[in-house]
Amino acid sequence: MAFNKLAVIGAGAWGTALAQTMVRAGRSVTLWAREPEVVAEINAQHRNTPFLPDIALSDTIRATGDMADAVAGADAVILVVPSPFLRATCRELAPALPARAPLIICSKGIEAETGALMSEIVGEELPDHPVAVLSGPTFAAEVARGLPTAITFAMAEAPAEPEQLADSAPAELLLAVSSPTFRPYLSTDVIGAEIGGAVKNVIAIACGIADGMELGSNARAALITRGLAEITRFGVAKGASPETLMGLSGLGDLTLTCNSTQSRNFSFGRALGQGRTVEAIMAGRRVVVEGVHNAASVSAAALAIGVQMPICDAVNAVLHKGVTVDNAIKALLDRPLRGEGPSLDPVVIGRSSAA
Repeated sequence: MAFNKLAVIGAGAWGTALAQTMVRAGRSVTLWAREPEVVAEINAQHRNTPFLPDIALSDTIRATGDMADAVAGADAVILVVPSPFLRATCRELAPALPARAPLIICSKGIEAETGALMSEIVGEELPDHPVAVLSGPTFAAEVARGLPTAITFAMAEAPAEPEQLADSAPAELLLAVSSPTFRPYLSTDVIGAEIGGAVKNVIAIACGIADGMELGSNARAALITRGLAEITRFGVAKGASPETLMGLSGLGDLTLTCNSTQSRNFSFGRALGQGRTVEAIMAGRRVVVEGVHNAASVSAAALAIGVQMPICDAVNAVLHKGVTVDNAIKALLDRPLRGEGPSLDPVVIGRSSAA
């Protein structure tokens, strides 16, 4: 089938950038925003100043605050609301969605109350729709400008046999969201594509803290590498493929988010490391810092399945349990020595001041 008319639900920076990208790919796009002033500015001035400043948007993007209007006649719907609001958004969408329209999830996180992944939430609330996940190393402003980007597009319904892929609906949907500068790579590992995006924001906060405290490049490299080990342990325990976590939606997204102040999670952590409080950093911010919410939900989900994630636990302790940054770092450095790799990682070798 053709996927020519797309609805993007969520007009934050990433949703707006995706709308711009889909128009660049030749699709007709309606962009839903909750804020009336955002709808008005996109339609009248082709700008989204609160969330994506300094970007001129295509005049063919149509914004609306009416969710039923946004999805009317849509061939596919792209979900880009912050993860804490995805379930409520799905319930709003349910009466208006065109039958069997595929849903492309771009929200990243784990639900605090249930430990559910975003695909599990969508599957529960909108069960009669094919689901895909779009996730990877993507700064919204760069995507909106048309700079080269590669990303994972995961859909469980994709055929396992390559000869069956060419004329399949997943292949057509993959083509619909691609453009000369926006290159999706197809995967069938929906869980793996989600895990990297859910956890990397928490690791990025840790890297930001290290940067703010001027702990050096060695510390950041250690956090990224051991953070990837946590992502992999957790992902495999949830049924993901390790190869997916070494790809764009795992290692790629982690590397990008942990190395730039363009990342709101990294910049949030940096401010923490410089001595500011959570309340002071969040005051006046319109954007959602996903890692703040997901630090608690990732730690709880890992605990529930018996997976150790000490970096994520340390970030959660700082954000939600009143532990100081200095004490959280000391607790990490005082952990027992252990092996590296699947065969040795569980082996405890006494205690030391080394990580």
